[in-house]
Amino acid sequence: MDETPNTGAAAPSPTAVSDRIRERVRRAGRRFHANDNIAEFIDGAEELSALEDEVAGRIEEVLKSLVIDVESDHNSQGTARRVARMYLDEVFKGRYSPMPRVTEFPNAERLNELMIIGPMTVRSACSHHLVPILGKLWIGVLPSKGSRLIGLSKYARIADWLMSRPQIQEEAVMQLADLLEARLKPAGLAIVLEADHFCMQWRGVKDAEPHMTNSIMRGAFLENADLRREFLHLMRG
Repeated sequence: MDETPNTGAAAPSPTAVSDRIRERVRRAGRRFHANDNIAEFIDGAEELSALEDEVAGRIEEVLKSLVIDVESDHNSQGTARRVARMYLDEVFKGRYSPMPRVTEFPNAERLNELMIIGPMTVRSACSHHLVPILGKLWIGVLPSKGSRLIGLSKYARIADWLMSRPQIQEEAVMQLADLLEARLKPAGLAIVLEADHFCMQWRGVKDAEPHMTNSIMRGAFLENADLRREFLHLMRG
């Protein structure tokens, strides 16, 4: 009898929740960097809850490796669960939840004047050390007759969704610019983000004023120096 193993048999399914999600992402040929959204690969609220359980268990192991008594220290009991919930439901929710619904409407009145939205408070986390980045965001939009328009509050929702994931500031503003440009199709788009980085306040050189400012100018803002100056002047109030 031929006892050669059947090498064509399907491989066993991953047992860990994170392994199952990761395998779906890989099969789709997509990446899962810290600043990527993977909501479409999570099988509903039940699997997201199971992922929280897994994360909580692994964070508890980290605490134990730090020689923290998670059993008798009343301040550390439940810390792993709180941190897991904070990551998935709050500070990194932009990775695990779909983009908020944004109603768009045509530029029926053919608006073509500069609009400035901000300053908006944004919160993110440095992907190098997972410590906070807190800042102010301004968005300038110059619509054209073919542009799509969205409500004022939707800019804040989009920015919050995109910023709520581990990343670096330089890439965050580029992602936001790409998203808004694709959705709105404006004649010009300008973004300025000023932020404090706690990876410098809390660790390292412990600089008390670790500000970083990034700006992106596209379309008319890049081509027209007067328009660019008007935006930068008005955003300062």
